[in-house]
Amino acid sequence: MREAKITRKTTETEIDLALNLDGAGVYSVKTGVPFLDHCLELFARHGAFSIDVTCNGDTHIDAHHSVEDIGIVLGRAFSDALGEKRGIRRYGSIILPMDETLVLAAADISGRAHIEFDLGELPEKVGEFDTELAREFWISFVRAANITLHIRKLSGTNGHHIIEATFKAAARALREAVSVDPNSNEVPSTKGVL
Repeated sequence: MREAKITRKTTETEIDLALNLDGAGVYSVKTGVPFLDHCLELFARHGAFSIDVTCNGDTHIDAHHSVEDIGIVLGRAFSDALGEKRGIRRYGSIILPMDETLVLAAADISGRAHIEFDLGELPEKVGEFDTELAREFWISFVRAANITLHIRKLSGTNGHHIIEATFKAAARALREAVSVDPNSNEVPSTKGVL
């Protein structure tokens, strides 16, 4: 089973997270940031990842620490659950439509943290959610997971749709990248490690 459980406690947040990469898209998400809850539910469902996460954070200040730290913990869980990455496909990509929005996501389970993130101009907020936090989430996730991820808006005008589409697209790309290749039990690199 490719699973991980992580608890992380700081002066700003306390997070408990369980991840199963081979789940069925089942989720329980209570982050204290309603729009992030919604996006993580989409991520679980579209990635077919089972996720259970709770966060008690200093949201009385703002949502920044909670969003950033959940990205860190989810990224660590991905890395831990993948282990030595033997037999995975390694790469995954999708161009995902959502109404007027079209988002590209491409992932490489490379062992190298790198992100390219371009959603163009977004409204300042979606509901109470500061849209700049979407970028912070993915930066934190990528650094902790030690992967390469490209997310790019190809078209779209609705901030809600654009951010939702990034979570759906990233989930689909990662689902493909972490899927098991039935033709190989090797680490997918000429270096022998990722």
